[in-house]
Amino acid sequence: MQRVTKDKCLEIINTFEPSKEGRRKGQLGIDGFTAYLLSEECDLFDPDHLAVCQDMNHPLSHYFIASSHNTYLLEDQLKGPSSVEGYIRALKRGCRCLELDCWDGPSDEPIIYHGHTLTSKISFKAVAEAINQYAFECSDYPVILSIENHCNVKQQQTLASIMKEIFGEKIFTDNIEQDRAELPSPEFFKRKILIKGKKLPLNSDSSEGYVTDEDEGAEPEKKKSGKREGSIKKHKLAKELSDLVSYCVSRRFEDFQASNTNQKYWEINSFSESQALKLALSCPEDFVNHNKKFLSRIYPNGMRVDSSNYNPQDLWNCGCHMVALNFQTAGLMMDLYHGWFQKNGGCGYILKPAIMREEIAYFSANTRDVIPGVSPQILHIKIISGQNFPKPKGSAAKGDVTDPYVTIEVFGIPADCAEERTKTVPHNGYNPIFDESFEFQINLPELALVRFAVLDDDYIGDEFIGQYTIPFECMQTGYRHIQLLSNTGNPMENCTLFCHVAITNKRGGGKINKRGLSVKKTRRSRDYTSMKSVGVKSIDETFKMAIQPLREGTDMRDNVHLALATFKDSCCLAPIANIKQCIRLLSSRIATSAEHVSLSYEMRGEYPYLEAQGNLPDIFKKSLSAFEDLINECKNMVQNADNVYEKLLHCQRAGLEWHEDLENVCQQAGLRGKKFSKATENFAWNIRVLKGQADLLKQAKKDCNEYIRQIKEAAVTTGLAREGSSSSTGSNNNNGTTGSTNGTDSRNGTPCTTPVSEGLPLPETNMEDS
Repeated sequence: MQRVTKDKCLEIINTFEPSKEGRRKGQLGIDGFTAYLLSEECDLFDPDHLAVCQDMNHPLSHYFIASSHNTYLLEDQLKGPSSVEGYIRALKRGCRCLELDCWDGPSDEPIIYHGHTLTSKISFKAVAEAINQYAFECSDYPVILSIENHCNVKQQQTLASIMKEIFGEKIFTDNIEQDRAELPSPEFFKRKILIKGKKLPLNSDSSEGYVTDEDEGAEPEKKKSGKREGSIKKHKLAKELSDLVSYCVSRRFEDFQASNTNQKYWEINSFSESQALKLALSCPEDFVNHNKKFLSRIYPNGMRVDSSNYNPQDLWNCGCHMVALNFQTAGLMMDLYHGWFQKNGGCGYILKPAIMREEIAYFSANTRDVIPGVSPQILHIKIISGQNFPKPKGSAAKGDVTDPYVTIEVFGIPADCAEERTKTVPHNGYNPIFDESFEFQINLPELALVRFAVLDDDYIGDEFIGQYTIPFECMQTGYRHIQLLSNTGNPMENCTLFCHVAITNKRGGGKINKRGLSVKKTRRSRDYTSMKSVGVKSIDETFKMAIQPLREGTDMRDNVHLALATFKDSCCLAPIANIKQCIRLLSSRIATSAEHVSLSYEMRGEYPYLEAQGNLPDIFKKSLSAFEDLINECKNMVQNADNVYEKLLHCQRAGLEWHEDLENVCQQAGLRGKKFSKATENFAWNIRVLKGQADLLKQAKKDCNEYIRQIKEAAVTTGLAREGSSSSTGSNNNNGTTGSTNGTDSRNGTPCTTPVSEGLPLPETNMEDS
């Protein structure tokens, strides 16, 4: 926690301290402190993400959308029950895309069931009524109904009539704006129901017509009739049902080239799990680019008759929007799904990373190289202890107690996937102590998920005790209790993990690789982000202008990082420590030193100064020297970042001027086929690098201001400075001697001064900073 006021401290005491005496004296005892640590205020999940916190005005194709497959089923795909309850459960969990398999029913009343199976049948009207009641209970953003239409024309007309009657003005039926270039936004469709299905040609006036049938519901029919996979069946479509379909018009996918040439922005493609994974492996860049403009829905293979699920992360990595899973089947995949869609207030829509949205950007989920414009982050997790672990349900245990261990898994792009586990604590499920630390490198934080699972090492059968899955970007740092969930996603009473979380290298920082690594050596071996050759001299000359500002920006960011890491190292603190901890430790050591030394604080212009006086030991000289280097690098960043930032954006704008005519220019240069594809790929890479490096530099400047703000705040809390003062005498030595602003450095008899700059932005919440 940062910037904690006295009133906030008293509020915590009055809320969590159980004793009247403690509350009266303004003191927090061990019981009160424990209650506070177990409260929602110390939860791992960032409260900012408990409400919608992302921009909801981007096109629909820029979002991941929570989606369900065969929503009506409660069990398997062959003979399990169908129920309206499936829709209610999905909507209550934030699902925004539901599937309705519609078939001809008795008395001309359409029904819903899994065709050509023994699953039970339910009334379409009952389903529509349930959807109408619960559609916007958990989220105001649009619900998409994926209609698998197997009805005759008469019952299609009944379908349309029921939906218009029940949904009323909620159903979106406005005409498609053909002159638009992209889909409207979730904000535009707020509290609306969109129908996904086939549509007659826009200029058709017929009462019915034929459309192709390539949706998943046709698969059983193909197998039954022995038709080949590639065969296309046609069926009649009633105009009344067609008119309800607006911006989610189903279209058969041929290939990416055909989509780029012929597909309209309002048309959506459906892919089977196998088809989508094949595209994800063979041409991930094309799949990402396709999903920037067109919606895609993925559904499980027909062979998953047990309603098992595939890994949704593999398709999110390619930007697929509606990755539909069997919500009725608990397990790892649904843990990932529900964990992922906690983000953005659980509204069912999550904004994709910028690199997966921008028109001119290169991204491949399978890359092992650096992602342009994205700085890797290091996640440090210490699993300290556990509390109240029950025996796994359904296990045939060897004994009456558990032998728990904890696994930590990271899901994301392939380069980020990792797993670690703690030791096993024998015969203790009540309060096991693990006390183990782990590190994970996260290359694309916006797509990463972290899953904590507690398992029993002494089991026969089911080893699962509990789990918790959280998006990386929703994690709060500091000491946290994690409320474990059961295999069905329900909280387990008093069952928690106690851990410490830290993130370094955040938004352009870095991690020192070796202790004592010299600045000179680091600069000599520094890797600079480079421009790639397009193969057209005039374009390559444009991008060459960016080489020098790219180097300058990298040097500035890395120098700050190295100075920060060196300062922490000189204070004998780990990389996960923060500036305040360093200042507090330095002040405390000088105050308790056996030598006659002291520190004082003085404002000079925009920058405060720390001055050391007395016979300064070498360890303090090293720390103050490292501190001064850090301030100098931060000052250099604050004063010069804007200039380099503008140079990078100027180079990007100059490069973008080639974009519209890129194909003609490349053809004139003889670049065709694979050479042209490589040229456009490198062009997109360069544009993204320039934008990304500029953003990293801008963030680095904010970080430097934040470092300095923390230094100034720490000077006040340690007594080095008085709040609002321009100068102050700070730390005393152990003999009570007060430092002077005219102190001298024992090395040369001159004042030892270190500048400090004021910071501007507000910090992130971090319990370490309290």
